[in-house]
Amino acid sequence: MRIRVINPNTTVAMTDLAAAAAHAVAAPGTVIEGITPAMGPASIESHYDEALSIPGLLTEIARGEAAGVDGYVISCFGDPGLDAARELARGPVIGIAEAAMQAASHLGRGFSVVTTLARTSGRAAELAERYGMRRFCLGIHACEIPVLELEDPKARTVIVDACREAVHTDNSDAIVLGCAGMADLCEYLTREVGVPVIDGVAAATLTVQSLVTMGLRKSGRGEYATPLPKHYTGLLAGFSTDAEEARS
Repeated sequence: MRIRVINPNTTVAMTDLAAAAAHAVAAPGTVIEGITPAMGPASIESHYDEALSIPGLLTEIARGEAAGVDGYVISCFGDPGLDAARELARGPVIGIAEAAMQAASHLGRGFSVVTTLARTSGRAAELAERYGMRRFCLGIHACEIPVLELEDPKARTVIVDACREAVHTDNSDAIVLGCAGMADLCEYLTREVGVPVIDGVAAATLTVQSLVTMGLRKSGRGEYATPLPKHYTGLLAGFSTDAEEARS
């Protein structure tokens, strides 16, 4: 089984971090491939960043399909391009916010999301609503640490404090980490805070792995059917879904 963990931003260190989190939970025989797109933002912290991360992500989904990949993890908590990726892929495509929230809902009556910047909180709330998790999501808390500064040793202390505050304020039973760049902190935070802390990369990897093991693929009907043949122009010319044009 081959699973591609696609980091929609272009920071290789974050791809490596996510791939390591996926490797840690993958079953023997499951091949994890960490992928960094050739184009896109260095980090995703706004709607603008998210929108411009999607072409690079979809390019990697298309490449994975040509290479016979079985499933994909979108390693960004905004789950950018998830619907479009599902149109392109035959196998399962799982976003880390989707997987983390669903995992947390099994562990108690409610969870808190601890994310990076406050400006991303609206997106997290929107996803909780979309995934039917709003009644479980008791609060969203920002550390005000930019994504590319999560490697700073001081960031750990800030994140621990935010998790403790979230549990106290929301009376939550679990914490969902709102950034793939926090994936390596789960064990440490669980120990420090005293409630389960969920990393979406691990949760999404296991979801993809389980679906593929059960022989399940998307139905391919309706909304997630392959995109209609269409001509694209300008910078997007390479994204044409017209088979004849794509071959030329």
